[in-house]
Amino acid sequence: MEYLLQSILNGILAGCIYALFAMGLTLIYGVLNFVNFAHGELIMWGAYFLYLLMAKPIGLSLPLAIIPALLLTMILGLGTDRFVFKPLRQANRLTLLIASLGLSFLLRNGAQFFWGAEIRTYGFEIKRGMRFWGVSITSNQVAIIMASIVCIILLYLLFYRSRLGKSMRAVSDSLELARVVGIDSKRAIQLTWIIASLLAGLGGILLALDTNLQPGMGLINLVKAFAATLLGGVGNLWGALLGGIVIGLAENLGVLIISPGYKDAIAFGIMVFMLLIRPSILFGKQE
Repeated sequence: MEYLLQSILNGILAGCIYALFAMGLTLIYGVLNFVNFAHGELIMWGAYFLYLLMAKPIGLSLPLAIIPALLLTMILGLGTDRFVFKPLRQANRLTLLIASLGLSFLLRNGAQFFWGAEIRTYGFEIKRGMRFWGVSITSNQVAIIMASIVCIILLYLLFYRSRLGKSMRAVSDSLELARVVGIDSKRAIQLTWIIASLLAGLGGILLALDTNLQPGMGLINLVKAFAATLLGGVGNLWGALLGGIVIGLAENLGVLIISPGYKDAIAFGIMVFMLLIRPSILFGKQE
């Protein structure tokens, strides 16, 4: 019973992080109508930016390094839009897909060039966790869950309770119509990239705090974010949240049955299943 409860807790923890990834991915799709396959590299670079700022010679503490790391991730995300995707804004989806795949390879190999391919960690000592009903949870894991909840609430308030959020949703519904009625579409698109980049950077940092860093971490977590997005319905923020938690629970409950070495394959399996059956099973709609 303790193993089951621990797996459920670990699944919720992972699901919160996957939800951050999925919401950033679905924001880009919802507003710009394309899947950004370089989103995984924003996740990876966000984690590595924190590593860079905490390592010597800079040597910032974790609280002081988080904000600059997120700002650097945001600048990277805005840069990818300015120099790669903006010139292709009127191109077809296939062109944007190829561009995002090429950018993904470029950013991944760039990280490997600077930091190498070896696995790295932030170097924090793993402290003994608190125990409740036989379930252990560390202070880092509590911080991860709380940060995820705060981000989800703030994103909801921005997207559904603010003028900026309404403009983003209007651009998502129809870019040309939004321009006709006087909405600043450029500002809405820029804000979308800022939020998606910050979500990716924060998610990457939270993930690395609980696991480790490596240049390939973006790709595998992009697949999980994509699976969560498909599960919850492409373009649906609440679906992305629920989809992320479902993926996290499926992974961690799955290792009770199969070897932990196949944990990542569960997300692949769910994604393929969704593509074959119906890529909008929870909240999405078929078009």
